[in-house]
Amino acid sequence: MQPAIQLWAGLGNPEPSMSRQRHNIGFMAVDAIARRHGFSPWRKRFRGEVAEGRLGGTKILLLKPMTYMNASGDSIREAATFYKIPPDAITVFHDELDLVPGKIRVKKGGGAAGHNGLRSTDRQLGTPDYLRVRLGIGHPGSKERVHGWVLGDFAKADQPWLEDLLTAVSDAAPLLAAQTPEPFMSKVALLTAGHQPDPKNKEPKKPDAIKSGPQKQTAEKPEPGSAGTGEKD
Repeated sequence: MQPAIQLWAGLGNPEPSMSRQRHNIGFMAVDAIARRHGFSPWRKRFRGEVAEGRLGGTKILLLKPMTYMNASGDSIREAATFYKIPPDAITVFHDELDLVPGKIRVKKGGGAAGHNGLRSTDRQLGTPDYLRVRLGIGHPGSKERVHGWVLGDFAKADQPWLEDLLTAVSDAAPLLAAQTPEPFMSKVALLTAGHQPDPKNKEPKKPDAIKSGPQKQTAEKPEPGSAGTGEKD
């Protein structure tokens, strides 16, 4: 039976200077869905920002945790507890190093593969059995470069495929709300066919500069976290 309400959380970091970083593609995805489907304005709740709307008759609560990546699960747990939403009605959108830029995969459960936002969510929900929409950002080629890669802005050359991907995700969102992930992935693939990045330009010669620099880890402002180490889930 399809749940009456679903919680869709995009992962990212809250500072404006981080808004175009690869690590924030989860925020970008839920923003695109809210715009495309006329969701309510974003408002502050559950230590994050929420927008409400309907997709195919299902109520969807979009959430952008404002707790920094390492504590994403705190915000997700608060929203899920308030609305009594079980893990199988929760979907998390996040950046994925192990997928080439522009590719998407949907899976239920699995490991965090070093992604601190997923680690936090697993810990706070007490289970990894929620749906993950994995948005490919590619891998910089070595573990040492991962931190600078995920906290670097998307390059100008990335904008065409990034915009196509976000548009496709928002257009196909009703299929995800219907809990049919395979048709959702198929539609995204169809809509983005022929608009993938040039493999020769997939990896820059050196990591992108980080405008704001890495955040210091404190109790009030956790560090943004890494997207993973390239280990398989």
